[in-house]
Amino acid sequence: MSFNARVSYTANGNTSTFAITFSFIDSTHVKVFLDGVSTTAFSVSGSNVIMNSNPANGVVVLIKRETPTNARLVDFQDGSVLTESDLDKSADQNFFIAQEINDESQSAMKLDNSDRFDALNKRIINVADPTAGQDAVTKNYLENTWLSPSDKADINTLAGISGLSSLATNQANINVVATNITNVNNVGSDINKVIEVANDLQEAVSEIDVVSNNIANVNLVGTDIANVNSVAGNIASVNNFGSKYKISANAPSNPTEGMLWYDTTNDIMKVYSGSAFANAGSSVNGTSGRFKYIATANQTTFSGASHSDTGGATLTYDSGFINVFKNGVHLDPSDYTATDGSSLVLDVGASLNDEIYILTFGTFNVASISANSITSDILATARLPVVPISKGGTGLSSVSGQADKVLKVNSSGNAFILGQASSPEVYGFIKSFTASTIRYTISVQSVGGQNKYFVNGVQQQTLELLEGNTYIFSYPSAHPFALSTTNGGSHSGGSEYTTGVTRDTSANTLTYVVPSSAPQLYYYCTSHSGMGGQANTPVPANNTLQVITTNQGADNITNTQYNSFTDTLFSASGFTFSIDGTTGNLIATI
Repeated sequence: MSFNARVSYTANGNTSTFAITFSFIDSTHVKVFLDGVSTTAFSVSGSNVIMNSNPANGVVVLIKRETPTNARLVDFQDGSVLTESDLDKSADQNFFIAQEINDESQSAMKLDNSDRFDALNKRIINVADPTAGQDAVTKNYLENTWLSPSDKADINTLAGISGLSSLATNQANINVVATNITNVNNVGSDINKVIEVANDLQEAVSEIDVVSNNIANVNLVGTDIANVNSVAGNIASVNNFGSKYKISANAPSNPTEGMLWYDTTNDIMKVYSGSAFANAGSSVNGTSGRFKYIATANQTTFSGASHSDTGGATLTYDSGFINVFKNGVHLDPSDYTATDGSSLVLDVGASLNDEIYILTFGTFNVASISANSITSDILATARLPVVPISKGGTGLSSVSGQADKVLKVNSSGNAFILGQASSPEVYGFIKSFTASTIRYTISVQSVGGQNKYFVNGVQQQTLELLEGNTYIFSYPSAHPFALSTTNGGSHSGGSEYTTGVTRDTSANTLTYVVPSSAPQLYYYCTSHSGMGGQANTPVPANNTLQVITTNQGADNITNTQYNSFTDTLFSASGFTFSIDGTTGNLIATI
């Protein structure tokens, strides 16, 4: 017998977690019975029931779903927007209740006709006789004692009803209704609400059609739900940024230190220092002062308020823009405190006659000037370290519509003009080794009365067999060429090395693909001793350059690609790169 909304287990005394095999709308709808007794000493986690303590060995653990039947979980209102989740929940409630009714019907105890009734003789059998003097077979006790004359008349009338046979056939369905008569009554009492739901569903048809017509947009949201959740998870950061960055014609009220404000009246970005808004776009660090002190014994504080430096200057600085040197050695900012703008306090007192040198930096604003007014004389005298484009006057008074343009000297050489800029480019370089195939011809010559191998004409040449390369050796048939990790090979107690080696006896060739971490090798003749030489197997140097670019913005470079680059260059587009075959240096050509 299978059930839709219940599952049972026999506990072993060591388990507290039991799987829920059916669906449910809310965890409160899950009920647990131990040996038929309801308990609340459990919790629901995902699709599992977790008991507060392990049930004893042999206890029957029954887990079932009891969906509420006395109220609807979703109450649709006139004019409300139907959602998929609300429709599913309403449908699930009805479906689950039907399942649970079926489960209760299957678990209800019923009398089997074959056990309790003698269908052939139409009489009740196995009836205990409390008077001990009656025999149920004679029907005396039943008819004369249990049934009155009026009862027997009613039975005879009942027996004449032709529909009783159909009633018996549908006995199982009648039992289901009887078992769940409370739920049936609930539906009957709430029939007006059922009708209301039906009316709501009818009214919602047009809204469902709207959802159906826009299902592509719904699917799009579903596909990007991870991004939506990501934005929701970072909404605090977004709000924080909104509180730190303002755009308005007037200064924001109640600013906090570090707040950025774009002043639309003056078209200037400003930053709040804690006391006032300063121009963020025109603040440039530069050296503003140099101070020299000769310390007394254990002196820690050097202050413009207490005494001047050796040149009579009073110490002043902007907090955070200061470098301190002790006897020529630069001090780390953790070695001193310099925050008030007028004094320096060392963490450890200086020794007598120690030289404390302080270099300070200030801020200054660069004046605005028309780009057409910039001449070689101005640049030569270095009176304009930074050249912004003026908003007023003549010349380059506006840059609207001038994207990707740069300042360049005009053809007369007396002013700057806007010109076309090269596209910005990212170049990533990957140097690697590209394997190749090398052929060696092995010949044999007599030297001092003894045969020797000659490799490409060189007697017993020391070979450099680079890892990854393929080497093909062609040898005379009478002097088979072989490799070994032992000098002299088999003639010196060693054996032939065969890893990555292929021999073609018909063509008299030996092919060796050098593997990674190959051992030191020697080559020899398998038939005669004293003919071979040494074969080194070094790791090769990079011999190939791969250049990956953003292709003037048309292509992307992923983070993984960027991290794999041997080197990176940010420059204008138009460069080509190569490796010098002799030095291995990178060559750039434009």
